[in-house]
Amino acid sequence: MEQRPIIAFDFASKQAIEKFLTHFPKEEKLFIKIGMELFYQEGPAIVNFLRTQGHDIFLDLKLHDIPNTVQKAMRGIAKMGVKITNVHAAGGVEMMQAAKLGLTEGTEENQVVPELIAVTQLTSTSEEQMHEDQLINVSLETSVLHYAQCAEKAGLNGVVCSAHEVEKIHGVTNEQFICLTPGIRPQGASVGDQKRVMTPAKARQIGSNYIVVGRPITQAADPYQSYLQIKKEWNGEA
Repeated sequence: MEQRPIIAFDFASKQAIEKFLTHFPKEEKLFIKIGMELFYQEGPAIVNFLRTQGHDIFLDLKLHDIPNTVQKAMRGIAKMGVKITNVHAAGGVEMMQAAKLGLTEGTEENQVVPELIAVTQLTSTSEEQMHEDQLINVSLETSVLHYAQCAEKAGLNGVVCSAHEVEKIHGVTNEQFICLTPGIRPQGASVGDQKRVMTPAKARQIGSNYIVVGRPITQAADPYQSYLQIKKEWNGEA
């Protein structure tokens, strides 16, 4: 089955999205990441707008709060019909369990419960920053693997992680555990503010289950052709 890269819709408004989508054929059904920038401007209506056009949604809000609050928030997210959503693993096992429970409670009968994944360490975080800002004195890799195992213990479907950590995460978790990897850049593309990046082809080789691509598509001169090229690389066709 052909896999689609998830496009990071880091736009500020519905109008910007509508303009961007004019570059794509209407029959092209996309997998879209909606993050905080867009969601906090447009709210749940933007999820419904994109879903009614046949697109799948990864709602990237990175919930991190007390378990009861996260559980109730996830009940609401479940009703939006998204495919994937997430929390911060730093919230702990109890919070992640509450998030999973909230998603299950909020999902309508005969509908699929959204996949729930946890953020380990952001791909913009270096090991030095983790030591200095978070006072975590183990290695970045050790921190990521620990968070992945906590997410698995909590019953989550997987984690958001750097593609550089995928193989080792798969080595310490179950076979169904998902690794969703942002920070994906085609060969020769600008790295931007990401510090731990990888090409689509390499991400495929090392076992990423989903990849997220933003600016190489959204800021390309021809977004649709850039998308098709990245999709080919991701599926091993280029």
